[in-house]
Amino acid sequence: MSHIAIVGAGITGVTAAYSLVTRGYDVTVIDRCRYPAMDTSFANGGQLSACNAEVWNRVSTILKGLKWMLRKDAPLLVNPMPSWHKYSWMAEFVAAIPHYRANTIETTRLAIAARQHLFSVAETENIDFDLEKRGILHIFHDKKSFDASARVNTLLTEGGLERHAVTPAEMRDIEPALMGSYFGGFFTPSDSTGDIHKFTRGLAEACQRRGVRFIQDAIVTRIARAGGDDAAGFVIHYTPALPDAGLAPEQTAAEQDLKADAVVICAGAASRNLAASLGDRLNIYPVKGYSITVHSDRAESQAATPTVSLLDEAAKIVTSRLGVNRLRVAGTAEYNGFNRDIRADRIQPLIDWVRREFPAVDTDRAVPWTGLRPMMPDMMPRVRRGRVKGVFYNTGHGHLGWTLSAATAELIAEQVKADYPVA
Repeated sequence: MSHIAIVGAGITGVTAAYSLVTRGYDVTVIDRCRYPAMDTSFANGGQLSACNAEVWNRVSTILKGLKWMLRKDAPLLVNPMPSWHKYSWMAEFVAAIPHYRANTIETTRLAIAARQHLFSVAETENIDFDLEKRGILHIFHDKKSFDASARVNTLLTEGGLERHAVTPAEMRDIEPALMGSYFGGFFTPSDSTGDIHKFTRGLAEACQRRGVRFIQDAIVTRIARAGGDDAAGFVIHYTPALPDAGLAPEQTAAEQDLKADAVVICAGAASRNLAASLGDRLNIYPVKGYSITVHSDRAESQAATPTVSLLDEAAKIVTSRLGVNRLRVAGTAEYNGFNRDIRADRIQPLIDWVRREFPAVDTDRAVPWTGLRPMMPDMMPRVRRGRVKGVFYNTGHGHLGWTLSAATAELIAEQVKADYPVA
């Protein structure tokens, strides 16, 4: 039995672990956080959204970014401070514009394939994650943005997605809590929502029941060949995320190591540096996103909270109803390096949006969060072998990590199986 090490215990790492252990591999997952799903997989928008599969590589995206640069509350915000990583990423983003159509269609197909597999895994392992199969309603306030989405819709339907236009009256039939004025919308009945953190933790527990080992609170410092040939495997060196309380101030925690036959990198935005150390180039940039979780304790507030997931095109905001008393509201994209600060001026627009669109919903308990989406310039995940035999990548999923994870986990597991057949 081959031993496969996975770096990263977020949604992509845990789904990969599940796909590998169910194929008969000995699997160890190593992560810098104390528990699985405590970083970018903690409080995202909650959407399993094939309808959001459009890649961002368009001239209009660039123009909007330039227009919004001086607005602190802009949906897309770029820190203009010089950075080779940021500007090289942007140059490759522009270079990928000719592939916009093909990449959008491919992402749609991958998202549809992922969806049913995720549902099957959740049912098999009895994972409760506040799943709502009520579809996703894309709302528009003006004709221009609605017409633009109609053009995108042709690509999504070509990718196999059922998504159709709806009138303002039909929108209110789908979601009676809508109170604003709208030009129209698009509805995707097959999309769904849920709590990514609850799902990932539940799947991690299922992995442990099947024999997967999790090493948490561990920072991977380097990955090296164990010997001089391909069959020798790898040694993953790591140190504790927190120093041992018994050590003197001048001491450091001892480096530890984990031996494995192969390594799968699922480390989100940190995958770039790990890949570089292994001779591979993954130009992943950490695109920062924000969310709030609105807790509604009063029955009146709960009744006014939307149950159907929404995507507001103008504000670039998504919502997901999580159980009885939680509404997840997420949005914005911020290019600001590895910065995890929760900025009040980025959170306030999310609160203001709830107050404006759903005035009867209480916002006195709105818990803020931020995470770094690992984005490639062409917005496509990297699910492939590395230059060194035994190195694999399942990373760079951007804003669609949860939506695509169940499919990419299967793809990378099949690549591992091809190189390391199960006896």
